[in-house]
Amino acid sequence: MRPRGGRAAALLLSGGLVLSGGLALAPVTAEAQTPSGQSAADEVVAIRAGALFDGTSETLRENITILVRGGQIEAVGADVTVPAGARQVDLSGWTVLPGFFDMHTHITSDPADGYRESQFRMFPGEATLVGAKNARLTLQAGFTTVRNAGAAEFADQALKRGIEAGLIPGPRIFTAGKGIGITGGHCDGGGFRPDFRPETGIEDGIFNGADEARAAVRYQVKYGADLIKTCATAGVLSAGTEIGPAQVTPEEFEAMVETATMLNRRVMAHAHGIEGIRNAVRAGVASIDHGAVLDDEILAEMRARGTYLVPTIMAFEYVWQAAESGTLAPWSAIKAREIVPQARASHRRAVAAGVPIAFGTDAGVFPHGTNADEFRLLVELGMTPPQAILAATRNAADLMGVLDQGGTVEAGKWADLVAVQGNPLEDVELLKEVGFVMKNGVIYREGGAPTAAGW
Repeated sequence: MRPRGGRAAALLLSGGLVLSGGLALAPVTAEAQTPSGQSAADEVVAIRAGALFDGTSETLRENITILVRGGQIEAVGADVTVPAGARQVDLSGWTVLPGFFDMHTHITSDPADGYRESQFRMFPGEATLVGAKNARLTLQAGFTTVRNAGAAEFADQALKRGIEAGLIPGPRIFTAGKGIGITGGHCDGGGFRPDFRPETGIEDGIFNGADEARAAVRYQVKYGADLIKTCATAGVLSAGTEIGPAQVTPEEFEAMVETATMLNRRVMAHAHGIEGIRNAVRAGVASIDHGAVLDDEILAEMRARGTYLVPTIMAFEYVWQAAESGTLAPWSAIKAREIVPQARASHRRAVAAGVPIAFGTDAGVFPHGTNADEFRLLVELGMTPPQAILAATRNAADLMGVLDQGGTVEAGKWADLVAVQGNPLEDVELLKEVGFVMKNGVIYREGGAPTAAGW
């Protein structure tokens, strides 16, 4: 609930929370603890990898040592000197890779099969608790970074802060806050009679016109959004909307992207129909997510501009199967049967055309923790296993704007590492069986089981 009156009841001043009565509380901070009881910043870890896919090429390097200190990679090579007292991790029978990125999650949501009545039964705060469960599953599956594509009640912000404070294990989260879009669009909570819930506006991410689009971007950034997510078209799971037509005008898109860029944010666009995709690409969004209907003209333009496609193939396959089994809401089943065959063909053309592709799943439409099946689906579309892995590492980091910090195994980058037994360049399905997970130098999974840090 928003405090009423001229001033908020609580102000964050000089690193402490100052309540209206004058009592100052220290901010919550925590450092993840290693099994030895040291903080991640204190421990030095030497990982001996039998093989390394470092994300800088499409090949493996053999018998490599990775030295980790202070949450970062300090050195990588065959002749790295291991300092006395370093903790040594023997992965000589494993293939080590960069921690995976998932560029489209709904980490505070679980599958609802198209029915949305659960939102009227959940109390405030429940979504963050659901997110805590999903965050752990996601991290244990090897996904050390996610881009969350919208959440109600800023639940993803609360989850992100809890993970950063060391309260719960989970991936590094880049949050979009609330997805923004037009009145009655996919980002709106429509489909109900008008007196059933309050009308939505800027504070709920809903805009009409370029000026309101700018205001909606600024509102999300004000409350901590790392990026902006918008709905260029309808979606499969939204009620009462056709899936093809554009929902955001070119002028609204231009205002949105211009404002986000000024505030050093990137825009991801949920988009199925070709007109909405054109509007988004030509306005300068960073990615088209889903991208069900892609023609040769827009594929060439995406490649020339460097606009990423985030295919979310797992979500398409999930709604198709749910429609066929009769477990999807009737209005969503109609749209699933219409759009999924088009998406399969479009994604194959995108791979063949050389459009930049980043790994994203739409986890939350289907159960979290199963994200790695997207690797198999990318390969079935025509990508090689190394290309599919790069989509979840180097490419995703580039899309997120953090390639200087992560996405590859190089000195000076995040100590985010995963490992599998066997060669994933020969069998990409091995990536479903991650046995080792490190994030920021802390080991959350080892020997195929969660560590104390990973619960």
